[in-house]
Amino acid sequence: MYTITILVIILVIFVLSGLKVVNQYERGVVLTLGRLTGLRDPGLRVIIPIFQRMIRVDIRTNTIDIPKQEVITKDNVTVNVDAVVYFRVTDATKAILEVTNFIYASSQFAQAALRDVTGNVELDSLLGKRDEVSAQIKDIVDKQTEKWGIDVESVKIQNIELPQDMKRAMAKQAEAERERRAVIITAEGEKSAAVAVSEAAAILTKIPGGINIRTLQTLEKISVEPSQKTLFVLPADLIENVKSVLGGNK
Repeated sequence: MYTITILVIILVIFVLSGLKVVNQYERGVVLTLGRLTGLRDPGLRVIIPIFQRMIRVDIRTNTIDIPKQEVITKDNVTVNVDAVVYFRVTDATKAILEVTNFIYASSQFAQAALRDVTGNVELDSLLGKRDEVSAQIKDIVDKQTEKWGIDVESVKIQNIELPQDMKRAMAKQAEAERERRAVIITAEGEKSAAVAVSEAAAILTKIPGGINIRTLQTLEKISVEPSQKTLFVLPADLIENVKSVLGGNK
């Protein structure tokens, strides 16, 4: 009786050890005596202990952080670049059978692709066309990892670290560009003002006494303080008119 009880307990333990739960976000790759014998979908699954082994594979979108890589760009500028890779397993069987560690392998290949692509572009393109460079890296990595049952969804370059002397040079360049734009804007404003003044002067010249009236208005505006002294030049036509009046009175 005691022996039977022990055998029953061993049998129950043996059966329970063969019960496996596959989560909704997983797939189970089953190997029987080392050979692939099936793929298990989510739910409660039964395998034969000792003879079978099930490897769970997460099929959710995963991320790989590519550590900072020192790269020399096409125009011989040394920069440090890091990125992140978003991928997911589309074929759990290939991910287990075709590569030893698909996450590590994908990470190493992405690092190599990052160095190759960024080393073949100039610094301005790397800074201004970051999305295009990321797309090139994605295409290279995706082509290689496809045979491992992995789909690379996207690659994003995160940080581009420049040398300090390059940062100072770019800051000076940006400051010079801002000054150039300020000079152009000021010149355009002065040009517009000169055109407006010229048009106004042309209109006043056509009106008899218009220049004189404008002169008096200007004097009124600038002579706001009683103690203020103002030096001004009378218009030539006003002086000629005064001379004519005085000469006629003689």
